[in-house]
Amino acid sequence: MPRLDLPNDFYELPPGKLANVVTCLEMKAAPPRKLAEFPKDVTLKRFGGKDLEAFRDLFKAVGRDLMWFSRLIMADERLASIIGNPEVESYALIRNGRGIGLLELSFAEMPDCELAFFGLVPEAIGGGMGRALMDESIRRAWARPISRYWVHTCTFDHPAALPFYIRSGFTPYMRMVEIHDDPRLQGKLPMDATPQAPVIR
Repeated sequence: MPRLDLPNDFYELPPGKLANVVTCLEMKAAPPRKLAEFPKDVTLKRFGGKDLEAFRDLFKAVGRDLMWFSRLIMADERLASIIGNPEVESYALIRNGRGIGLLELSFAEMPDCELAFFGLVPEAIGGGMGRALMDESIRRAWARPISRYWVHTCTFDHPAALPFYIRSGFTPYMRMVEIHDDPRLQGKLPMDATPQAPVIR
């Protein structure tokens, strides 16, 4: 990973590029607090390597306004190899037969576990379901012999995400700047997605 070492100043991005600040957080032990449970009408359904359409539909529903696009531009074979990997646990959070959240844990680089994706559809935010899903992720992560559970978030994420991760027991340890093409200009996301980052042609 290249290290950014620039003088303090403003830097103009090339046309069609986006920049955001990424914060990496880690948890070195399971938190001692009591973990929340799911309501009785909520379940987790694991995705397999053949569930590409269902995965991408939920990925879009959760991440449309958070600049989630990586799995939308990924080749089918690559996506199938990830969500079909036994060391990657990718789940839909189901309520009343409908997917309302996405959780993905990657144990591919043990003894670390990455919280690769975590989020709810917009209408499910604010009702306590995020806490239940996070605590279930913590329970599942630390059920394996890991030494570190980590996640990254960025300035395109929900404004409550970073403080939520910290309250959940994660500690920030590194900050990065990510530069990438605007996926809306490439037709990978709708032009009105992620309104907090307006399109500049």
